[in-house]
Amino acid sequence: MASKISAVRAREIFDTKGLPTLEVDVVLDDGCTGRVAAPGGTSRGSSEPFDLRDGDETYFNGMGVSKAIEKVNTEIAAKLTGTDATDQEEIDNTLITLDGTENRSRLGSNAIIATSIANAKAAAQSRGVQLFEHLGGGREIPVSLVNVMFGGPAYVGVSGTADFQEYKLYALTAESSKDGYLKTTRVHEKLSEKIIRKQGFGIPKLAQLAGGLTARFDSNDEAFESLTKSIEEAGYVPGKDFGFYIDMAATQLYKDGKYHLNADNQVLSTDEWIDRLTDFCDRFAIISMEDPLFEDDWEGWVKLTKRLGDTVQIVGDDLFTTNPGRLKKGVEMGAANAVVIKPNQVGTLTETFETISIAKQAGYGTVVSGRSGELWDPYIAHLCVGQSLGQGKMVNCPAGGQHLNELMRIHNVLKDRAVYAGKRVLEKFI
Repeated sequence: MASKISAVRAREIFDTKGLPTLEVDVVLDDGCTGRVAAPGGTSRGSSEPFDLRDGDETYFNGMGVSKAIEKVNTEIAAKLTGTDATDQEEIDNTLITLDGTENRSRLGSNAIIATSIANAKAAAQSRGVQLFEHLGGGREIPVSLVNVMFGGPAYVGVSGTADFQEYKLYALTAESSKDGYLKTTRVHEKLSEKIIRKQGFGIPKLAQLAGGLTARFDSNDEAFESLTKSIEEAGYVPGKDFGFYIDMAATQLYKDGKYHLNADNQVLSTDEWIDRLTDFCDRFAIISMEDPLFEDDWEGWVKLTKRLGDTVQIVGDDLFTTNPGRLKKGVEMGAANAVVIKPNQVGTLTETFETISIAKQAGYGTVVSGRSGELWDPYIAHLCVGQSLGQGKMVNCPAGGQHLNELMRIHNVLKDRAVYAGKRVLEKFI
């Protein structure tokens, strides 16, 4: 029996950055309810869709969401009431058509994506299945990919920090996400207590940003060297037991056609920057680089992929923005070999599934990611497992986090049917 939508309603709440966002409930006629808060994001690609904000500078510097809430409670609610919630594609296409703009600026991407995901959660509940089963039915638990340190102008913005946005570790010998997290906590302890404090990089206080450290360094090399030493002091071998996943967020470093490395006091052309990236990969255990180039430096991405794509996972986030059209262009050109998956970058779950399908058909890696500011909802973990994406930017040290806990719950549901994605995802790059 079809599960019809009986109500759609939204309200204002506050995200983990203390900013307003909207939360959407989709209620079905059988009483099942899906609830989702619209995800945010600190570092955003220019081709991402439009979040509808109020623009009233007297209220959270214009970041209020009353306009988006009104769109949900009026137009979206009226259009979706009576619709079959289990037909996700129809729900999402209705939202896209109702908005009628290319960048979702009329209704707001924040209103649309929260409604799309809330509907999926309600439908899963109505069907009596787990969300990951409803979102694809996969059983692959993602590889351990744990954040240990932040940097860069967008996240930290403090003079003297390393230039790159996120420093994550792959626990290459882990047997599960939990095992990878536990191994990484040992490295994190060395990084925070024995490397940073002992060597004294002039840090008045260790900042805790979403569970990750940030620190002052004299160069980008020094940041990589500190991670390497931390791995060794924890009793592991870089490149064998642990590898680096670096989110470089290079669009933040790009100005006037050049890449500006503040930590190294360098201004580099695209070719010089590619040489520098190659040098980093030759000397350090870098397995993945996310956004190593400016988001529209397509020719540079092709050059870098030809240079390093056989040995390093080159991941497009701001480059692709989970957009099927941009990913198709990248595949045709040979730009990157992996894509970050963030549903709010494209607007609906249906479009997210399309992007995932394109990536898998092209042999591109897939890395699911939450957004900064997200709250209690671990739907990203379910998307990662349900779609067998293999890698997830979901876990922080030392906090662990809701997504790790949800992956452990999913593992308990799957029991011996669960498969750990480690070897499949990383074998080419180890």
